Amino acid sequence: MSTQITEPRAEENVAPTPARTPIEHVSVIVSKGTLDMAYPGLILANAARMSGIDATLFFTFWGLDVITKKSIDHLHVATVGNPSMHIPTMLGGLPGMESVASEVMKKQMEKLDIPPVREMIEILYDSGAKLYACQMAMDMFKRTREDLVPQVEDVISAMDFFDKSEGAQVLFI
Repeated sequence: MSTQITEPRAEENVAPTPARTPIEHVSVIVSKGTLDMAYPGLILANAARMSGIDATLFFTFWGLDVITKKSIDHLHVATVGNPSMHIPTMLGGLPGMESVASEVMKKQMEKLDIPPVREMIEILYDSGAKLYACQMAMDMFKRTREDLVPQVEDVISAMDFFDKSEGAQVLFI
């Protein structure tokens, strides 16, 4: 077996690497209210704040459950119709399976020293993240400002969200 050595390309043939612009602002749309879908947006926003990046969170549709006083401490993992559960749908529908799956996830998060959702919301708020509820979803689900945790800055429209997200990288979860 022989090894072949190739000559490097001439500099004039190599395109320059474009300069990377640092991320200054992320806006996260949280649209789902299950335990396993609440954490990705919260963790990404927290990582942004820890990196000195501005973070805006917009809770819409079932994502409102993440910031609603009545539901924030009772989020669960959906076991039916969740292909990532790796269990047959029939088993996922058995009584108590959602509770078991939710407790397992909570224990795993605790082992990793990841705070509960309510505490994550408090951490984000304390770090300067901006939390907003979607006006249309609030109207649709008949929720009022009083239903929300105090860390929510305001209830705004989708157009207001885009105004607040000017120049941000927008993430939809």
